Amino acid sequence: MNAVTDFDDLLGRLSLAEKVRVLTGQDFWSTHPLPSIGLRSMVLSDGPSGVRGAVWDERDPSLNLPSATALSSSWDLAVAHRYGVVSAREARRKNVDVVLGPTINLHRSPLGGRHFEAFSEDPILTAGLAAAYVAGVQELGVGATPKHYVANDFETDRFTANVVVDERTLREVYLLAFEQAVTESKAWLVMSAYNSVNGATASENDLLETPLNTDWGFDGVVVSDWTAVRSVESAKYSQDLAMPGPIGAWGDALVEAVRAGEVKEEAIDRKVRRILALAARVGALEGYEKPPTQQVDGIAFARTAAAEGTVLVRNENELPWQAAALQRVAVIGHNARDARTQGGGSATVVPKSVVSPLDGIRAALPNAEVTYSLGAVVQQGVAELPLSTMTNPASGEPGARVRFLAADGTELFAEDRFASALVYLGTSAPTGETAVLEFHTTWTPAESGAVQLGFASVGRGRIFADGELLREDVAVPVGTDLGAALLSPPSIAAPLTVTAGQPIDVRIQLEPPKAEGGLGGVVGLTVGVEPADDDPQTLIDEAVAAARAADVAVVVVGTNSRVESEGYDRTSLALPGRQDELVRAVAAANPRTVVVVNAGSPVLLPWRDDVQAVLATYFGGQEYGNALADVLLGRTEPGGRLPTTWPRDEADVPVIDVTPKDGVVRYDEGVHIGYRAWLKAGTEPAYEFGHGLGYTTWELSDLRANDPSSVALTVRNTGERAGKHVVQVYAERSETAIDRPVRWLAGFAVVRLDAGQAREITVNLHQRTFEHWDSTGWATEPGAFTIRAGSSVSDLPLSTELQVR
Repeated sequence: MNAVTDFDDLLGRLSLAEKVRVLTGQDFWSTHPLPSIGLRSMVLSDGPSGVRGAVWDERDPSLNLPSATALSSSWDLAVAHRYGVVSAREARRKNVDVVLGPTINLHRSPLGGRHFEAFSEDPILTAGLAAAYVAGVQELGVGATPKHYVANDFETDRFTANVVVDERTLREVYLLAFEQAVTESKAWLVMSAYNSVNGATASENDLLETPLNTDWGFDGVVVSDWTAVRSVESAKYSQDLAMPGPIGAWGDALVEAVRAGEVKEEAIDRKVRRILALAARVGALEGYEKPPTQQVDGIAFARTAAAEGTVLVRNENELPWQAAALQRVAVIGHNARDARTQGGGSATVVPKSVVSPLDGIRAALPNAEVTYSLGAVVQQGVAELPLSTMTNPASGEPGARVRFLAADGTELFAEDRFASALVYLGTSAPTGETAVLEFHTTWTPAESGAVQLGFASVGRGRIFADGELLREDVAVPVGTDLGAALLSPPSIAAPLTVTAGQPIDVRIQLEPPKAEGGLGGVVGLTVGVEPADDDPQTLIDEAVAAARAADVAVVVVGTNSRVESEGYDRTSLALPGRQDELVRAVAAANPRTVVVVNAGSPVLLPWRDDVQAVLATYFGGQEYGNALADVLLGRTEPGGRLPTTWPRDEADVPVIDVTPKDGVVRYDEGVHIGYRAWLKAGTEPAYEFGHGLGYTTWELSDLRANDPSSVALTVRNTGERAGKHVVQVYAERSETAIDRPVRWLAGFAVVRLDAGQAREITVNLHQRTFEHWDSTGWATEPGAFTIRAGSSVSDLPLSTELQVR
């Protein structure tokens, strides 16, 4: 079902209180049912890079797909569509009706904390990928939710900050990123953001009606970001569903406001109609069913998608390697062993298993000697204990016993867990009534030595080992963002000397703080050990020795959960720890050094010209290691092109500020963000927008502008193997009365050809390519536009003129 049906008959059977009830969630993740009209509860789930479901629990694992930045690096609408289909299949498996994704806010600044969760710095690339993703999700009868509407491109003070942005910039940049998902793919939901736009909170903003409903024809549900609806006033706007529940700003207060004439009942009826239409679309309303599901191999797709999003930004005739020619390979780096497969925050899922780069390389090279060196510590805070080292004292099985205790010590609830990283978010556990949360396991260390045993959470905690209290202290969150407090909390640890193979009774007791409102009762706790206090130079020296003895060296560098996460922005683009020193030392020891960058967003690479090859792999999902091995050995083409500019130095970034001043973030750069700002500034980045290499060579010729909607050109694979190329088309206007970018993306197309093969292709240009927004609406400045085609924003060998009327 795609069209909104007339639900007047069902509405007529509902009281005002019933209508209002359905406008707020019944709990953290689901909506209220109305059995009297055949409406069941609908389940919503975080899902930009996997679908977690109603619980955050290792006992109900989820497929962990590559991050959005990896997906966008594919520049491939077919991959994005398949990504949506796989996500919907996961949703169906977990009985989820609505996926809360994709995140299509823009990469306005590389410091944005959720940069990894969004697609690109360009609105047209973002729009195309988002539309394909949404279409894929909804093909299986699952609702997709483009978010966060709108201008929510930072994390600092995101609940209260006011974005000041002019109308033209809103329309041409930030709203344009959302438009196609609504107008073409007919998104069934849109999520309103926390921040204000030009003085009005997103859930109480006229932008929810215009352009979303009036101009774009949106007929779906506007769901709030969690706790973003703060007043009855928002019910007067085109905000339809307030999450989470049952506590919220509407409820009885909204019923009274309607009865008092402060809110029109017609506004309530419209919201209910849209929720009923959503229910019909997802099969939650009597008489409507979901379409048949599809059988998909999610794990295989995760591997493919990771390779498609891997960007080879440098290659001095080093890659691909021939497996038979490798006898000894040195794998180096904290992230090589403990890779980040996803970013922190609500995008997090719990996969059943993860293939690290070290795992993937060893599996792909069974006949080679693959050594491992830590090189430099990246981890900050405690890392969870491996399940293989934990025994549940209550059951004798692997894992831990977790108890929820009242103030008098009475056990309210207990459960067996199989991980030491726990999140209680929308769970049935009595977190709201719990005075003490106790984690109890028998830990058998794999190595001897001095460790720092502890926990990461917020609240007063006590650390016990073999019955002895090692430390009692209070973990205080940095800042006031509940997302950061839950998902990247501070650590408390105590020194302990352990012996390999000797069990230790470990008990952590946490007194979680009480929180009010929709996020009350949310608790996170990770039990584990902090990084070993090894001499940093010794770690580098060990890595250098391994690299010197090997045929090739693979150094995996990257970020950690304290660097890239929801809830806060980054403060630096530099790699954490001594990773830069590590790379320089290894490159000096082995001239065949390849660096793999395991970061969700741009980082500084000051050593990039000193190594033979550099791969940007982002957060590669649970099959990350296998995909990386496929690319290194040439089994798969590195299919990515950069969706965002990577700087040489932080000082070069033209738009970088994400910190509100007096509660305000000013988008004073206007339409000049991303590569547009770089071109305007005339500064050369490390790697430009659209850049990416492959394992073959290409020739473009015969560019012709058919009309304002498309261009044609010939693409030839001039190399010796099959490959993928991303043809990029840009527009320019030299003589203009409009403050235009120097150059802007107009269209793109993925081409896959065998060696020596040529093909004429057509590249469709975005409908807004030659339009700009002025006081009267969308307008076109007649005259000549230059159309350029090539392989990146600065590699454009072909050009032609096009007259636009």
